[in-house]
Amino acid sequence: MEGTPEQGRPSAPTGDPSRRRPIGVGVVGLSASGGWGAAAHLPAMSAVGGFELRGLVASSSESARAASDVHGAPAYGSTEELARADGIDLVVVTVKTPRHRELVLPALAAGKPVFCEWPLAVDLGEAEEMAHAALGISTFVGLQGRSSPTFRWLADLVADGHLGDVLSVTVSAATSEWGTPVDPGKLYTLDRDLGATMMSIALGHAIDSVSMVVGELQDVVATTATRHPNVALARSGQHVPMTAEDQIAISGNLPGGAVLSAHQRGGVVSGVGFSMTIDGSEGTLQVTAPDHPHIAPVTVHAARSGGRRVELTVPDGYDRFPRLARSPIHTLTHAYAGIRDQLLGGRAGVPDFRDAVIRHRLMDAIRRSAATGRRVQP
Repeated sequence: MEGTPEQGRPSAPTGDPSRRRPIGVGVVGLSASGGWGAAAHLPAMSAVGGFELRGLVASSSESARAASDVHGAPAYGSTEELARADGIDLVVVTVKTPRHRELVLPALAAGKPVFCEWPLAVDLGEAEEMAHAALGISTFVGLQGRSSPTFRWLADLVADGHLGDVLSVTVSAATSEWGTPVDPGKLYTLDRDLGATMMSIALGHAIDSVSMVVGELQDVVATTATRHPNVALARSGQHVPMTAEDQIAISGNLPGGAVLSAHQRGGVVSGVGFSMTIDGSEGTLQVTAPDHPHIAPVTVHAARSGGRRVELTVPDGYDRFPRLARSPIHTLTHAYAGIRDQLLGGRAGVPDFRDAVIRHRLMDAIRRSAATGRRVQP
């Protein structure tokens, strides 16, 4: 992080970002031994600048002391204690999904802005409770695909009529997770009731980015299956049960009448990645990524009516951090740039808890449709 420790709220924007008071950050779930908080959130904040790590909470007092030594920030005994500290302007929650609610609510009760990883909650009910508790408080959720320079540009292309009228959207996504050997630390992702499944994580991230480009599904019909009811533990080979869905196929109508279909596959042995084809009355866009699109480089090809297929590049002005373009923290860094700008008085541009509720409503509708065989409105 940059700057020297100062107390109080961040100052209002000035002409020179380097002269602004740094935003004091407290991270819940920051470890001395790695993890997404240390591997992604801290480097992203550092790349943006204007943030300063001023506190952390870990899973135990021993872990907190170790993390404090590694990261050079005070350790606090609880999220409530961290959030009530004067120097903390933003609480970042980077723990497993089942603990989000219990750790986010105390920070909101202290009136502090909160950035929570996606999925926001175990289910729709928890997400709605957290969003209600956040009324009047700045919140941010880790749907960083919306901060992707490529997807923001794609949204502008579609909105500007580059394809004419959108006719259909076809999405295919595949991951090796949810079927191949799993690390013991990720066993909870196999349980559909704990909220960190392929549906919420892989499909949730992908469909959120897609929705930013073409709009929200107005209704959904879903078919789901668990084709890997037992999954091997990495290293030991012991098999454990999996109740999370590893095959999810959905279709529905978009605003204006276009049809969207998507198939998310899990446990594949090859061919991981993401593709989206948008067919319009005047052209087609084909979007691909070698992994989840919110963390992997995205390639765009286009063909106009009667023309040949060509690769397009993102125009200047969208990517604020081009040196990170092939890094898994590229979109997260853009999200933190938006968070910094918003906390310093700029416009809102990062998805918040209300946006998370919209996404949780879609996940809930998918489950209800799969269970009943009926078309469901989110």
